Amino acid sequence: MTPRFTLPLLVLGAIATTALAGPISTPPPATTHESLCEKIWGIPVIFSDKDNAFLQEFRFTGRLHLDVFSQDSDLGSEQEWVVRRTRFGFKAKVLQDFTVHVEGDFDLQNPRPAYARLTDAYIAWEPHKAFKLTVGKHGAKFTLDGGTSSNELLTIDRNNVANNFWFPTEYIPGVSISGKHEAWQWSVGAFSGGTETKEFGNFDAGIFFLGSVGYDFGKLLGVDKALLRVDYVHNDRNPESTATRSFENIGSLVFQLDAGRFGLGTDFTAASGFGTQSDAWGFVVMPSYKITERLQAVLRYTHIESHDPDDVRFSRYETFATTGRGDKYDEYYAGMNYYLCGHRLKVQTGWTYVDMEDSAGNGGEYHGWTWTTGLRLSF
Repeated sequence: MTPRFTLPLLVLGAIATTALAGPISTPPPATTHESLCEKIWGIPVIFSDKDNAFLQEFRFTGRLHLDVFSQDSDLGSEQEWVVRRTRFGFKAKVLQDFTVHVEGDFDLQNPRPAYARLTDAYIAWEPHKAFKLTVGKHGAKFTLDGGTSSNELLTIDRNNVANNFWFPTEYIPGVSISGKHEAWQWSVGAFSGGTETKEFGNFDAGIFFLGSVGYDFGKLLGVDKALLRVDYVHNDRNPESTATRSFENIGSLVFQLDAGRFGLGTDFTAASGFGTQSDAWGFVVMPSYKITERLQAVLRYTHIESHDPDDVRFSRYETFATTGRGDKYDEYYAGMNYYLCGHRLKVQTGWTYVDMEDSAGNGGEYHGWTWTTGLRLSF
């Protein structure tokens, strides 16, 4: 281990050890802890007045996600620390029903320049929960993890189904309408598939349409949440697009269960490819269990197959070992989360074993372990 990696490992290790050990033996009163978290997370709120005619709230927003990982595979070993996400911006609520959100991504590891790209830049109008109109650069949400904020993931990173089928540019210029009514939730949208720039991109490579509808069976089953959701994407067959994957049609069936201490997330996704990308499909099963109010165990199994060779991508940390691709991917994940202030401040650690088959035999075969620990801070 080189010296520059030692400090992040020790820091994150100490945080994880303290978090996992301390509060279990001497837990503070929940009300005191919650009120402390609320006070701390109230600091970014610069202005708040619900009765003000023009500006009801103005707050700074952002996130800092730090990772340290160690990898051992048939292709060698790797150890590194990564500033996974650094974002800062603001969110304002105006005229009661409108929200303005602007946020940017910054690179703290290579800060020349520090500014990397614009993430959120939109105006949303929400006169009631059943109707929300969003215009500008915002998230195109589909698949289990693609529809989940990186602040609220139960695993150290998104599953590889999202990495393969969900679009790599999470924030895309477009127009969407969404809403919730009783147990139903829905959204439709049209987004640019153009070539990327740091801001809004070029509107030069077609568009894609996204539709999603879900129903929460929680009340019927007597649990907190039992959401069954169908996502569908139709994408222009434009090989010049860098904001999307080369899939013309993508369908995803998602189920999310929250039953007290037990949770379950599943996702079955299939897509028809075009150009050099063949048809592919995959699924995820992710059970979780809250050992205490703050400590949670998570398991995940992911499987992906493509019709032709070299059409399944690796997840983030396997790409440190290989740039190849395969056609049959299996991942086994076991992790623990410790919530210091809910999803706003948490420590996550996870062990992953990945097996990738490569029928073409041109560098995509992989068998290896990765251990990752991360600190997640958002406000």
